[in-house]
Amino acid sequence: MRSVLLVPFLFLLLTTGRDVTGKGFDQKPNFVLMVVDDLGIGDIGCYGNDTIRTPNIDRLASDGVKLTQHIAAAPLCTPSRTAFMTGRYAIRSGMVSTGRVQVLLFLGGSGGLAPSETTFAKRLQQQGYTTGLVGKWHLGVNCKHREDHCHHPNQHGFSYFYGLPFTLFNDCVPGEGSDVLVDLQHALQNLTMLLGVGLLTIVCARVCGLFEVGLWLLVLLFFLCILATAVWCVPFKFLPTWNCIIMRNQEVIEQPMTVETLPQRLLGEAQNFIKRNVDRPFLLVFSLAHIHTPMFKTPQFAGKSRHGAYGDNLEEVDWMIGKITETVDSLGIANNTLMYFTSDHGGHLEDSDSRTGQKGGWNGIYKGGKAMGGWEGGIRVPGIFRWPGRLRAGKVVDEPTSLMDLYPTLKYLAKDKQPDRQSDGYNLMPLLEGEVARSEHEFMFHYCGIYLNAVRWHPPGSDSIFKVHFFTPNFFPPGAGGCYDTKICLCHGEHVTHHDPPLLYNLFHDPSESRPLTPDTEPRYAEILEQTAKAVESHKGTLPDEQAPAGAHSEANRAEQGVELQLTWDKILWRPWLQPCCGTFPFCGCKENTTHM
Repeated sequence: MRSVLLVPFLFLLLTTGRDVTGKGFDQKPNFVLMVVDDLGIGDIGCYGNDTIRTPNIDRLASDGVKLTQHIAAAPLCTPSRTAFMTGRYAIRSGMVSTGRVQVLLFLGGSGGLAPSETTFAKRLQQQGYTTGLVGKWHLGVNCKHREDHCHHPNQHGFSYFYGLPFTLFNDCVPGEGSDVLVDLQHALQNLTMLLGVGLLTIVCARVCGLFEVGLWLLVLLFFLCILATAVWCVPFKFLPTWNCIIMRNQEVIEQPMTVETLPQRLLGEAQNFIKRNVDRPFLLVFSLAHIHTPMFKTPQFAGKSRHGAYGDNLEEVDWMIGKITETVDSLGIANNTLMYFTSDHGGHLEDSDSRTGQKGGWNGIYKGGKAMGGWEGGIRVPGIFRWPGRLRAGKVVDEPTSLMDLYPTLKYLAKDKQPDRQSDGYNLMPLLEGEVARSEHEFMFHYCGIYLNAVRWHPPGSDSIFKVHFFTPNFFPPGAGGCYDTKICLCHGEHVTHHDPPLLYNLFHDPSESRPLTPDTEPRYAEILEQTAKAVESHKGTLPDEQAPAGAHSEANRAEQGVELQLTWDKILWRPWLQPCCGTFPFCGCKENTTHM
């Protein structure tokens, strides 16, 4: 009798268990992508640093998969983040520069990621994901007026945005100087002073009776001085108000922002987003404001590291990563959450002063850094994936991979099988899970602005990874390891040296790119250059306007004819009618209510 009564109970139990198992198996995974700003690959313990404490990041690597050749598609924020979000080289989106300005400089400019572009957030949103971006965007806001938000994260697939539509930069903190067109600021300031002195001289001469000057000319010169002052002063002297703001979705909630409390607020928003969406599939991009200058001075970390303010900030980053990991684990969703850690590009070597010391990161054994074209120090970044139960703990992948690979990887895991446009990334899961031993990246193309700077070739059946440099930045002073005259290397004109034949390195034997190969030292020298040239021609054929003539500037011609460039002077300069503002423009100002936090 007792056995008979147990039958319905066992049947119910088995049926319920089957439903739970099926639901867990079919459930789409969550994604937590953590991106640090300007972090050098040599700054992290699991990548060789033994003086800065990064136990939480190191634990991610020991619990998951570490990539040793993870490559950014560009050595600067705007083009690198464009490629990361879209899975495509930034030249395909027009988010590249032909000259000096290589990133967006004003929130009041019209340049940005075109509404027609597709991000991985947009693809996942179509698959039922709740998507959020907390932190830095730096891919534009408005096109024609301050309320259109055509480049805004909400228009690119992010259901929720909280953070910096621009970036953290020195102008946001009094006493830290300026990052934006400093020489132009000085030139406009000097011109204004000259006009003022000239006007004063003419007035004095007229009063003293030295010569007769018409009143109309004095009035004209006076208004010319006012105009010159406005052109210089309004865009540049109010930069903390124009650029240093915080938005929640499309509303400006703090202008200018309070930098001191920014790390805690970003962390809190990221944690709350995870908690709010624990019962449904979500994507969170946690785009930290660290390690970009200016350095934070959080009391909990100030003076605690062995590397000054930079080390303090990096240890704060590690703590924040630990808190995000702790949040995922405490909610019991770790086994269904892919966590990813990286940097948008390498550390900024030229960023230092006598008061603070070195402000930029350390790129380990790799040559160059931020904004230095194809040199490894500017594009080789940390890459760590953790997914308990899916990815084997402690695995190391030495194959070439790219930040652009996140797009197809997330699409694959979200079961998005819809047709897509031209992509430059590959699904990483077979490599991460050990199903294949080699990366699908046979060739990688490295851009400096709009110009094809270098090409990397990983020949089939070989461990070698050759890199061909068509041109390299001119370091200053001679013998230095960076561009200390301009503070950031440029990609054109007298700022670079073109190489014919190109410089050639084998990264497998010479990762620091210190010993160029020659026909005498490399038997495959001619073959490498020939195969690379063919790959370049094939790559050019996938860009807009395939009929554009070959040559050093064909990429520029092709982009101008096929896709509108977004980093031209016309698009990056400040326009008052595009400026995000809380309040009545130009009297913009508000503070976030943080009493609930």
